[in-house]
Amino acid sequence: MPPAVKRGWIDLVGGEHLYEGYGGSEGFGNTVIRGDEWLAHPGSIGRPIDGDEVVALDADGAPVPSGSIGELYFRRAGAAEVNPYVGAPAPRRRAGGFTTFGDLGWLDEHGYVYLSDRRTDMIVTGGVNVYPAEVEAALLDHAAVADVAVIGLPDDEWGRRVHAVLEPAPGHPLPADDELVALCRARLSRQKVPKAFEWVDALPRDQAGKLRRSALADERIDS
Repeated sequence: MPPAVKRGWIDLVGGEHLYEGYGGSEGFGNTVIRGDEWLAHPGSIGRPIDGDEVVALDADGAPVPSGSIGELYFRRAGAAEVNPYVGAPAPRRRAGGFTTFGDLGWLDEHGYVYLSDRRTDMIVTGGVNVYPAEVEAALLDHAAVADVAVIGLPDDEWGRRVHAVLEPAPGHPLPADDELVALCRARLSRQKVPKAFEWVDALPRDQAGKLRRSALADERIDS
């Protein structure tokens, strides 16, 4: 939740009437924070509820100090099992029954949780999860697109905006942005359509052919 949006809603309805929740349908754990509570801990997504627990762990599975970023692991009170999606990889667990959504974040000295970034390439824009591969597949249907990488860039309104970096196919004129938007809208929900399209001579790939999305995003954020 962008802070400006959160403060706007608090001003509109009053902090005692506004609640923000965090969790997932896998059922690993949940946090909640009320608006007036958020004003004392701006940026937080709250504390665990109903006896749930959360810890921030480093790569070795050791707890990190308050204020330090780690991967967030949750333990659901009284839950014998979590509920992974059908066909999904087994969730990553730690000793003691803690399981992660794959998010990075930190806890303050009062146990309030703060999100930092996603461990994977998933883009969260306006509260909607966008998987780059899905958007890339739609754009690759255009004959003028030889290669494409979809990344998330910071945005004051949406948190992250979907941005497409495209490599042109030889022998084809570059399509207008409106044409690419129409192509995506025919295949994707509105929130997944890129906000901007950028053409480059070649996309950065490592020796295994894997896209270096983080490098693309970092270059654009730095500039």
